Amino acid sequence: MSEKNSNSGTITLRKDSLWKYSTFLLLALVVIIGFVAFRDGGGSPTGNLIAPTTPTALPTQLSQVKVNMGDAPILGDSNAPVTIIEYSDFQCPFCGRFYSNALASIKTQYIDTGKVKLVFKDFPLTSIHPMAQPAAEASRCVRKQGGDDAYWVYHDQIFENQGSLSTTTLKQWAKDLGYNIDSCLDSEEMSSAVQKDLAEATAAGGQGTPYIVVVSSDGSTIPISGAQPFNVFQQAIEASL
Repeated sequence: MSEKNSNSGTITLRKDSLWKYSTFLLLALVVIIGFVAFRDGGGSPTGNLIAPTTPTALPTQLSQVKVNMGDAPILGDSNAPVTIIEYSDFQCPFCGRFYSNALASIKTQYIDTGKVKLVFKDFPLTSIHPMAQPAAEASRCVRKQGGDDAYWVYHDQIFENQGSLSTTTLKQWAKDLGYNIDSCLDSEEMSSAVQKDLAEATAAGGQGTPYIVVVSSDGSTIPISGAQPFNVFQQAIEASL
């Protein structure tokens, strides 16, 4: 189980909970994932991995991962009963697929209706996505000046234009919204904050992007790896309400 602490703005994820629900979800989704793998030609069908991985034994000692909610952008009602923590990479094509497909339906059916809030965390895989770190930093620079509303507009702009990512476009997109982030981005002011999210993601069990954890009102957690179809997230959300 995980423990939510509304006073400190943190959620504590216990690794035993992540392992338990990962195993359950894997059994439930094996047919879906297999279908997608064949359809897309094999490999990593729904997400980008940090490195090839093999199954490992359950940890003998439980560890806890603190998820800091206070400094993360939140989409939706902050009092929504279910929290979705999304660890994502702005240059990852599978994260783009999640944004375009499943997230759009999640927003309409659950976020806009007050049942779910989305917390976005940076998980840049810089070895394969060199613009992921600058994009994460740029989004934080925009948020520093314009708050969460500006952040989410900029977030959408990046995902809708992944093929055009560059330092120049990141700065220009911010200017189009009325924000000059040149000095903030050039100075790498937000670098350490992005790396803090990255460390949190790997500590929470993330091995690729997107990595998503659905947290219920009682603190139960269901982790989902990859750009799974909407119905996978729907089942996890309904089980968490």
